[in-house]
Amino acid sequence: MYSSGPLLALLAASLFATSVPAHPTSLPTREVELLHNVTIFTPPSTYTIPRTLYARTLLLETDDDEKDVLLATWENYTPDPELPYFPIFRSTDGGLTWAEISRVTDQVNGWGLRYQPFLYELPSAFGGFAAGTILCAGNSIPADLSATQIDLYASTDSGLTWKFVSKIASGGTAEPIDGLTPIWEPFLMLYEDEMILVHQTSTDLLTWGDVVDDVAYDVYDDRPGMTTVALLPNGSYIMTYEFFGAPEAAFAAYYRISDDPTAFNSAPGQVIQATDGTIPTSSPYITWSPAGGANGTLAVNAASDTDVYLNRCLGAPNAWTRVSTTEIASYSRNLRVLPNDILLITAAGPLGGSDNSVTTSSMDLSAITLAACD
Repeated sequence: MYSSGPLLALLAASLFATSVPAHPTSLPTREVELLHNVTIFTPPSTYTIPRTLYARTLLLETDDDEKDVLLATWENYTPDPELPYFPIFRSTDGGLTWAEISRVTDQVNGWGLRYQPFLYELPSAFGGFAAGTILCAGNSIPADLSATQIDLYASTDSGLTWKFVSKIASGGTAEPIDGLTPIWEPFLMLYEDEMILVHQTSTDLLTWGDVVDDVAYDVYDDRPGMTTVALLPNGSYIMTYEFFGAPEAAFAAYYRISDDPTAFNSAPGQVIQATDGTIPTSSPYITWSPAGGANGTLAVNAASDTDVYLNRCLGAPNAWTRVSTTEIASYSRNLRVLPNDILLITAAGPLGGSDNSVTTSSMDLSAITLAACD
């Protein structure tokens, strides 16, 4: 919904580097307990509407001492519009209980960190940082919304403290209006020996190259955006994005599959349409789980409903099944694969919400039966 511009799907930013992280397979400390609308954070009444939006989570995986530890952050609409920040909450019991441990604050612009945070853990050393370093990318925007700046911060102590790393990309006024030039939504993932964001590359996290198109359309107002990417077990990559100009529905959730995640623009776009005919719309998010057989399970959700759309056929267009969840519908609802075939679904409220809070729920993917692939 934020994206605005004629050609680039990656106005919603994407960051890649050396290899994809392993998916968790077991929890040595406890049996997984399914969560049903656990509250991570209830903002006080002094917060400005919508109070919270755009939740993101991270499961720490590189440190054996940190197993079962989750971090969460979100857009945080504090009473002080001048210097918003990204709160960092931690759960040490797989998402049952949460507490604030730190805040990622703007250390360079004097604007605050306002929109679209994203958390990522380095599975191996990169850019002078050790494996296990946590990266937080987000949009630094002044109170008058006159500029957008994707900045990168790092934590080397599991999220307790944060240090500015680099300015990645900058854009114009932070409004989704045709003719303006904002930059939006960082997404981080590893691929080979370089980082890529807003499809720009970096080998050191400090300097960034030229912009590359990942989804391009000739019509100015088609406005693809809000991309997320997942690795398939056959080595291909799948990218979801919202497509305002889609013939099926405004902001329909679309996807592309490519052997090369730096070359999505040469792959065809396909709409996500469930077997019951439903087309999810707005701010899709995709992830992959090893649950469900050799192909695993792709899971997508969008802001249009409370459900998830599952596919165990490597993204085959006729194999998306709509499955209900206990989590609320939300703007850019986050999906996170946990051990033991559990999918964590985290929300911070709808885009037009007046009293949002941050909640999380989970579902057991191994307990869901889907039709066999053709």
